[in-house]
Amino acid sequence: MKRIVILGCAGCGKSTLAKELGAILNLPVIHLDRYYWKPGWVEESADVFQRFQQEVIREDEWIIDGNYRNSLDLRLSRCDTVIYLDFKRIVALRGIFKRYHQYKNKERDSIGVGCPERIDKSFFKWVWNFRKNARPILLNKVKEYPHINYMLFKNRRSLYKFVESLRKESN
Repeated sequence: MKRIVILGCAGCGKSTLAKELGAILNLPVIHLDRYYWKPGWVEESADVFQRFQQEVIREDEWIIDGNYRNSLDLRLSRCDTVIYLDFKRIVALRGIFKRYHQYKNKERDSIGVGCPERIDKSFFKWVWNFRKNARPILLNKVKEYPHINYMLFKNRRSLYKFVESLRKESN
């Protein structure tokens, strides 16, 4: 595992997992949200965002968290591992509300500068409909890349066991 893509719904812990794996495996971590969102929650242009990712994936080692379907092929073509957090809607909703209360009016290190934590109607709707709308597209896209070591976690318990096994192996 040297080039890892982490996918899943907001609130499931993609960024947290990326940081943990980065520390355990000694790999650089790239949070795509940090490069997609400019101050004030303004979206980066597709060209600039695409070029940034092209630069990143040229490297031999990385962990990238974030879905961004329009550029997913770039990452999947170079990664060796996909970790998909396939948690239930209630877990994702709990995660976004917990995060909101933890970072209310503050910025997280995994999001763009000048983007304080928020939950608006469109974001809530996106999370609510993720399993129906985004999930099938992401899972089908991953299947197009048979070279990928693919791991799907249905709950935090199985994910924690996996992380702990990696931690033990690295010691």
